[in-house]
Amino acid sequence: MLQYNTHHSTLAMPEYGRNVQQMVDYCLTLENRDERNACARAIIDTICRLHPQQRTNPEWRAKLWDHLAIMAGFKLDIDWPVPVITAETLRTRPDTLPLPQSVIPKRVYGINIIKLIDTAIAMDPANPDRDEFVYLLACQMKKLLIAENPEAASDKRVYDDLAELSEGHILIDSESMPLPRMDFAAEAPAINQPRKKKRRRR
Repeated sequence: MLQYNTHHSTLAMPEYGRNVQQMVDYCLTLENRDERNACARAIIDTICRLHPQQRTNPEWRAKLWDHLAIMAGFKLDIDWPVPVITAETLRTRPDTLPLPQSVIPKRVYGINIIKLIDTAIAMDPANPDRDEFVYLLACQMKKLLIAENPEAASDKRVYDDLAELSEGHILIDSESMPLPRMDFAAEAPAINQPRKKKRRRR
């Protein structure tokens, strides 16, 4: 009768296969310590033959001893050539990274636009570079609006949002600083259009 993998126990390291796991199980049954040491080295060598592209990497070979300890359920009593991982270390979870909890007034623009607006507010209004910076900022805001809702992406909408997000520090009339027309649909290349065949010159 055929034996399927679903009938066997779950492998601790599936990437090495069931034959390697059976070798580890056999190593656990050896009562002589020297025989266990020799068997463990043979298992490591076997894994290296299965993955010859990693044989020259000393860090990878040292990691194999950790994998051997995991496959043995941390019950293998041998002379480990390198310090290996323990069950407690394996079960220890890393510290949770704190995620920024910033509130974005208008999520369509994202947090980066809010930071750029703060940069524009901090600039000297008499500096001509500020006008150029604000103009490029408004262009980027219009691109984001077009991606979200092309019908609502007007210059007035952009400058109204810019005035709101800057809390009135940046007030620009849409007629005094018009934004370029951005018709992405018209500029997009045609898809699945038949290519015209070039006529051969006779």
